[in-house]
Order: sequence, then structure tokens, then C-alpha cells
Amino acid sequence: MKPIAIELRKGVHWVGVKDWGRRMFDGLIPLPHGTSYNAYLVQGEKTALVDTVNPGFEGELLAKIGAITDPATLDYVIMNHAEPDHAGAIPIVLAASPQARLVLTAKGADMAARYYQVPRERMQVVTDADMLDLGGKTLRFVDAPFLHWPETMFTYLAEDKILFPCDFFGSHTAAGVYDDEVADLPVRAQMYFGEIMMPFHKAGERALKKLTDLPIELIAPSHGPLWRHPERILDLYRKWTAGETLPKAVVAYVSMWGSTERLVRIVAETLLGEGIRVAVHDLAQVDVGDLAGDLVDGRALVLGAPTVLGGLHPAALNAANLIRALKPPLKYAAVLSSHGWAGGAVRQAQEILAPTGIELIGALGVHGRATEEEENAARSLAEELANRIKGER
Repeated sequence: MKPIAIELRKGVHWVGVKDWGRRMFDGLIPLPHGTSYNAYLVQGEKTALVDTVNPGFEGELLAKIGAITDPATLDYVIMNHAEPDHAGAIPIVLAASPQARLVLTAKGADMAARYYQVPRERMQVVTDADMLDLGGKTLRFVDAPFLHWPETMFTYLAEDKILFPCDFFGSHTAAGVYDDEVADLPVRAQMYFGEIMMPFHKAGERALKKLTDLPIELIAPSHGPLWRHPERILDLYRKWTAGETLPKAVVAYVSMWGSTERLVRIVAETLLGEGIRVAVHDLAQVDVGDLAGDLVDGRALVLGAPTVLGGLHPAALNAANLIRALKPPLKYAAVLSSHGWAGGAVRQAQEILAPTGIELIGALGVHGRATEEEENAARSLAEELANRIKGER
């Protein structure tokens, strides 16, 4: 099959890879629609490759470059981020391009030496606002640490007003080339933000400020479609990095014999009756991406779990720890639980959520199936939670 490189602008081509079959990322994130590893060839008088691809796809990358120019003539390889899905092909690309220099941050240089055994003499370290003149094409570098590793940077192509931000503004889907070709792309982008960028939202805010004075006509991330309507994703990222929330409760629960689920249903339906948006996730079969996406703009959490061996059901324990790690902008929480001969789930949930700063409005633990009085207590807890959600602006 003839390799296809997609022309984005004169002298700028997409030479990445669509991974239609991948179904899991980082051993944690489901990929129901696959993903892509986007790489870009920029040609002036000199030629630069911006990012590479996941290990296993090096041959496809070189073939696509070869459809435009001899890979041996590359002058620069830009490493925006050292993670293998973007930098894993660097050793093979550098071996095919003996004169090419690897352009990266100082922290990136340490990682490239350790992870990919790149000799220091082949590296060119850049700092914030440094320029690289390709002759008719000018690359500008934007330091963007912790988006989402400490060495990350963005690359900006001045003449064509293209931003190459690596993982920032990305999405996990193999569909489409441009944003307007994928109907649910904002949803996919929100899931991706929740999974990867949400813990670093402050770094995201700082990066967005650096982009304020850069005219951007195309955002070309390293996963998912390119944004040829950049304000669509810029507007969303301004809200998400600022921690803006909706009058919405994220309900995450697991139930063994239906007692916890009964409490969850009472609370969820009461919240709906109070005009609160409710996103319910059964942790026994949850897609982590769906849960993370809802956490991006959720204002409250309802965590439901039975006690198992003196603590949270393992599925709820995993979810609670994930929520603590992702640092969502949740303001309030409520915990629901049932137990057989001994409790413990409520206490453990409180211990895990305490360091997050989320205000625990209340907790309800019942012995076996809830009594009518306990069901009424669940409704009252939901009404109090709804008042807090609606009172937050």
C-alpha cells in the first residue's frame, strides 16, 4: 500500500499513524475508537520532523516521510515530549537521518539520553521563546512543563500559524483528520483532558496564557484530529483548566446485593428532581474515560460502596484513589454504604477524600437493606447536596 502523507499547508505534512486496533492506553485508559500518533514534517530550506510515533510504527513513519523527501535529509527532529508514543521512534529516525539534530528542552535531553540513548552531541537544547530558522519556515518553542511530563514543550510554526502542542488539546480516536469531521470530538477531548491533563490544570492555565499573543489558525496535537477551528478547543480548555463546573453530580457506585444501589437510586432521583444534572457510573463495569470526562466539570461526587473485609469494595477503592489522583474540581461529596456484619467503607472513603479539599456534606451507612427512615435520610442528604450545588456559582 502506498504511504499517504496529508498536506496541511504548503511545506507542512501530517506523516503520523492511525492505530485503529489499540484498545488500552497506560494499562488504564480504554480506547474504544483507537488512537493516532501524529507526527508532522515541516519543510523550508531545511526540514524538521515534529514528534515521532509509537514503537512498532517506525517503518510506516519513515515510509510517509519518504513519500515527500528522503528521510536521510532531515535536519531536525523536534521532541516536544519524551513519552514513547511520541518519542519512541527517535532512535530509528536518527539512525536513518545521520545529520539530524534532536531539538528538545534541557529536561528532555536527560530523558532522551536515558530512555533512547541519544548522544548529547546530537542534541540541541532550546528554552522558552527560542527560534529555529528553517529558511522560509520559523519554529518557535514554548516551554510547557508538566503537560503532562516535566520536559514538555510546544512548537509553533510562525508563517503558517500552526501550533504543535503534543498531548495538550489531544483526544484518543483514530477517526478523522480535522475536528469538524468527528461529531463527538468535544466529548472525546473532555475524556482525554480528564484522564491526562486534569491533574495539571494549573500548568495548563499557565500554558494558555503563553499562547495569548500567538495567532493560531490550526492546532495539530499528537493524538486525535487536528483543530482547524481552534477556538472550539481553546474555549473548552480555558474552562477546564480554570476548574469551571456545572450544576452536576457524578455518581460512582458499586453494589453487591442491591442495598447500596437502592440508596444510590434514591439520591440520584432526588438530585434530578432538584434540577441537578446527574452522571451515573457503575464501577463494576465503568469506562475510566467516561468517568474522568464527567469529573472535568462535575461539581459534586456521590460515592456508593458496600463494605468488603472492613473497607471499601475494591472497585470503589480504586475509583476513590483515582479521583484523588486526578484532582477534579469537585466541591462537595456524599458517601453511601451498606454492610453486613461490620462497617468500614464510610470511614475509608472519608480518609481517602479528606486530603482532596472536597467538602463532605454527609455520609450514610446502613446495616443490610435500608429502612424507610434511612431511605428518608438519603433523600434529605440529596436535598442538602442539591442546595450546595445550586448555591455554588
